[in-house]
Formats: sequence, C-alpha cells, structure tokens
Amino acid sequence: MEKRKILVTRPQLPPLNEFIPLLADIWESRWLTNNGKYHQEFEKALAAYLGVPYVCLFANGTLALMAALQCLHIKGEVITTPYSFVASTHALWWNGIKPVFVDIEPDFCNLNPKQIEAAITPETTAILPVHVYGNPCEVEQIQNLADIYGLKVIYDAAHAFGVRKKGSSILNFGDLSIVSFHATKVFNTIEGGAIICHDKKTKRRIDYLKNFGIADETTVVAPGINAKMNELQAAYGLLQLKYFDTVIDARQHITKKYREGLKHISGIRFLEEMEMVDHNYAYFPIFIDEMEFGSSRDDVFEALKTQNIYGRRYFYPLISEFPTYRSLPSAKNLDIAHKISRQVICLPLYPDLPDEVVDTILSLLDDMFQMNSKKISIKILRQSQRK
Repeated sequence: MEKRKILVTRPQLPPLNEFIPLLADIWESRWLTNNGKYHQEFEKALAAYLGVPYVCLFANGTLALMAALQCLHIKGEVITTPYSFVASTHALWWNGIKPVFVDIEPDFCNLNPKQIEAAITPETTAILPVHVYGNPCEVEQIQNLADIYGLKVIYDAAHAFGVRKKGSSILNFGDLSIVSFHATKVFNTIEGGAIICHDKKTKRRIDYLKNFGIADETTVVAPGINAKMNELQAAYGLLQLKYFDTVIDARQHITKKYREGLKHISGIRFLEEMEMVDHNYAYFPIFIDEMEFGSSRDDVFEALKTQNIYGRRYFYPLISEFPTYRSLPSAKNLDIAHKISRQVICLPLYPDLPDEVVDTILSLLDDMFQMNSKKISIKILRQSQRK
C-alpha cells in the first residue's frame, strides 16, 4: 500500500501537457477574467454535456448559492436539511434568511418530503433540498408541495454533477440548481461552481449579480458582488470535461468493489443504486450499527487511521448542532438525521485509488467484524454456562 496518506478524496487533474497550451494562449491574450473566451466556451460546453438550458459560472459553489437566493428574491424562512455541508445553511444566513430544519429520510439521507408540509408557515418562501452524496431527492414530491404553497425550490446539487434521472439531468429540477467544482468534487475546476437556470432572462440577471450588478460601462442595475470564474479555471474545466466519462467509470469500479466486499458484513449498511438514475459515484458512505457490528463508527475511523487511511465522518456534526443554529426551534426533533450522522463514515473514493487500498479497507472491516463476532459468541457462551 502507498506510504502517503490515503484521504477520502483526491483531486482529479487534467494532463499538464494539454493545459500548458491553453495557459500560453491566456498569457498571450492577457484576458484573465470578465467573461473571456474560455469562460464563454466552458459555459456552452457544460450546458451541452449536462443537458441543461443555461449555465452561469461562479468562483465557487457557495457564492453561487448566495446569488441564487438573491436572484429569486428569497426572504423570510427557507426549509432545508440539517444533514449537509454547512455552506448550504450559511448561504441562507448571509442573506438574512431563517433556516428551518426538517428531518431526513433514512434510505438516501435526503430531505424527507413527508416532513416538509408541517414546517411551512406564512413566512416560508422556499425549499432548499440537497442531493446528498449525489443521490436525487424526491423531486416530484417536493415540487408538488412547492406548487401547492407557492414556494420556490433551489437545489443544492453540489454533489450531483452529471447525475441523471430517467434520462434527464437532475439539475433541470427546481427553479435553480447549484453545483460545486471544488477540488474535492467529482468534477473540479480547483475552486468553482455554477447556477443552472431555465431561461435567458434569469441567466442575464444572474450574470449581473455575479459582476457587481454591472450591465454596461455606465449602468449598474443591482447591488451585485464579485463572484466570477476566471479564464484559467474555465480553461482547466474544459479539459476536465473531456475526461469526465472515464472518471465516472473508475469511480463506479471502486464503488462496485466496496459493495461486493461489504455485503456479507452485518452491521454495515451502504447505499444501493437508485432505480432509473445514472449515478456519478461521488462518495461511498457506510453506516455502522454498533450493536450489530460490535464496534462504533468512531472505532472504525480510528482503526483506519492505523493503516494511514483517513475516512471522513461526512456529515457530522449536523448543521443544526453548530452554535449559530442550535438555538433555532427547528434544530430539535431531527431523530433520523442525528442517528445517521453518528453512524456515517465515507470511505476513500477517487479514480486513481489503487485496488490494493480498497482491499486493505475491506480486510480491516472484515477482521473487525470477525473479532467482534467471536467476542459476542464467547460472551453468550459464558452467560449460558452461568445459568
């Protein structure tokens, strides 16, 4: 096994020899940002690849989410999940919006549509679900509720790049979808992100918002911010797109290997593939039932570290447990989310992860289970002998 630390993810990079000519072109033009050639080309290439109408590029996914809330004039309260990366809720807070947490469903860890209706108040203006680990939410049920109550739907699709449901991009659902191109994501531009929208008018407004609200040299139409993606990242992204299908194939291979190796181990649950969904294999979370497996999630986390393997307890703690949010009334009664967050650990998953590392992880988990089973059997035997 490699001597270096095995982290939960590792950035996929395009071939350097293919990137250098693009850098040379940018150096020659000296056009580094402000909707340059590569920025425009990358937006069009992404829209075509993903099968979406319009893409608006951003410096990162968090700025994209903050701008999306501004674009739709979201105020008051927004129903969202406690089980996500904290940026999902921070974007609400920075916009002066009150997050209202709703519990998740246990199968795929997404916002539970059955819990949403009870959380709607006269102050509710939108729903902000997250496609957790790239697994699509119950988009039809969520949209039905939004239509009944006149709410906007903005999807945090940070994990869902390239995911399709029934042949259509999952990014086409809701009023807007936000993707992240952070270095840890399946598709990265080092830093970066985008808003997916459905019409030209909305795209124009978003493009104003991400560039100080500037319409032309003498006209500022809105109090925008500076959230533009630069030319170097856009050129890098074009190269990444060229190799993305092979990235998915490699991630799928590792995912299948994990599933095959874990299916016989009691007390470890993993997520199966959804029906009629083309997955991107963004993460491989497992959920440890301490009573059945015999060791806790944190025991597994520490055991992996002895092999220089670093999983990630993703997502733990819940967003609702952080100081900024834990005093909110909705931070209570999130039983499923609390249970899941204390069981979850994401195992390493990236395209060039060696098979022997996966084998080491599977062997360690199997050894822990076998050892725990023996201890439990001996304990039961001793108890029976005492009787």
